[in-house]
Amino acid sequence: MKNKAVDFWVGLFVLIGALALVFLALKAGNLSSFSTGEKYRITAEFDNIGGLKVRAPIKSAGVVVGRVVGITLDSETFRAVVAMDLEEGFKFPKDTSAKILTSGLLGEQYIGFEPGGDLENLSAGAKVTRTQSAVVLENLISQFLYNQASSKDSSKE
Repeated sequence: MKNKAVDFWVGLFVLIGALALVFLALKAGNLSSFSTGEKYRITAEFDNIGGLKVRAPIKSAGVVVGRVVGITLDSETFRAVVAMDLEEGFKFPKDTSAKILTSGLLGEQYIGFEPGGDLENLSAGAKVTRTQSAVVLENLISQFLYNQASSKDSSKE
């Protein structure tokens, strides 16, 4: 009788542990927020997407309003084309701007939407034309070092 109670508690503990691992795996893979609601797809072009990945969130005012569903390279303009699915309940004006932002200093990248003032809204198949590329930390560091080196050279003269 005592063995059955121990077996039950051990089994329950193992089951809870397995569920916790599944939960962490879904969180790490950015798959925990499945939505079955209607969506509409839009696109945007960026010069540099940095470390943006498929399934990255799209946020407006801190609220997740959609997800990145595809990233391709336009062979004519050599710009990254990002396809995004937005929840049907969120309508944005046609002059909305999209920026690639980073959570924290070295966190995940996401797309931030800033709504404009146009009276017409984005619809399925629309293209966001006002975009701002990702800020690449390596580029900022190299610009800083280049400016430091050039200021030292000009002070020697």
